[in-house]
Amino acid sequence: MISAEYAIHRFRRDVTLGTLVRFALLAGALLCVSIGPFTSAAFDATMVLFVIGAVWLVLSFRSARGSQASAMLPTLVAAGQFDIAEQQIERSLRTFSLFKSVKVLSLHHLAMLRHAQSRYQESAMLCRALIGQRLGPLDHLSKTSRLILADDLLELNDTAGAYEAIARLYEYRLSLAEALRLLWVEQDYLSRIGAWDRMMANIPTKVQLAELMAVNQSARTQALLSLAAKKLGRTDWSDWLRRRVELLVDVQQLIGQRPILRELWT
Repeated sequence: MISAEYAIHRFRRDVTLGTLVRFALLAGALLCVSIGPFTSAAFDATMVLFVIGAVWLVLSFRSARGSQASAMLPTLVAAGQFDIAEQQIERSLRTFSLFKSVKVLSLHHLAMLRHAQSRYQESAMLCRALIGQRLGPLDHLSKTSRLILADDLLELNDTAGAYEAIARLYEYRLSLAEALRLLWVEQDYLSRIGAWDRMMANIPTKVQLAELMAVNQSARTQALLSLAAKKLGRTDWSDWLRRRVELLVDVQQLIGQRPILRELWT
C-alpha cells in the first residue's frame, strides 16, 4: 500500500521531471527551426525535428492513456473496490507522464481513496499537497480537496483547521453537488462547536437540500438539525426531523458515528 509521504514525494519529483522534459523537447525543436537553414548537409535539422516530434507524440499518448485509466477511479472508490483502485493509482503514480494533470488526478484520487478508507490523516496530507499546487485547468479540484480536507479534519477533531477549510470554500462558486457536501460538512462542524442558532438558520432550505443527498449523508444532516432544534426548544422541528431520520437509517449505527446524537433517542 502506497504511503501518503511517498505519493507526495513521487508526485513532486515527476511533475518537475515532466516540466524539464517538455522544456527540453520544445527547446530542441526551436533550436532546430532556428539553425536549420545555416547548418551543413551533414546535419539534418529536419530529421532531428521529426525525432523530437515523434518522442513528444509517444509521451503524449502514454499520458493520455493514464488520464483515461484514472477516469474510472472515482467509480471504483464509490463502489468500495478499494484494492483495484489502489493498484490503478499506484500504477499511475509510478508511470512517467509528460503532463502535470495526470499526476494531479492520481494524487486527488488517492486522497479520495484514503478518505473512504477512514485514513483521515493521510487524506488530509494529500489534500494539503494538492491545495498548495497551481492546478491550472484542474483548479476545480481545489474545491473538492478543501471539502475532503474539512471532513478529514473534523474526523481528526481539528475544528480550527476545519473552519479554515470551510471558510475558504465560500470564496468559490460551487456546483450543486459541492454545495450539498459543504452543507453536510458545515452542519457537522457547527454541531461540534454548539452553534445551534446558526444550524437552525434557514432550516426549511437546509432540509430540502438534505433530501438531495445520499441516504447516509441526508440522515446525519437531518439528525444534526433535529438536535439543534431540540437544543433551542423547537420540538416541532426536532420531532419531525427525528422521525424522518428513523425512516432512513439504523439509528444505532448513526449514533455510533456521532455519539452526540444519542440525546435525540433518550
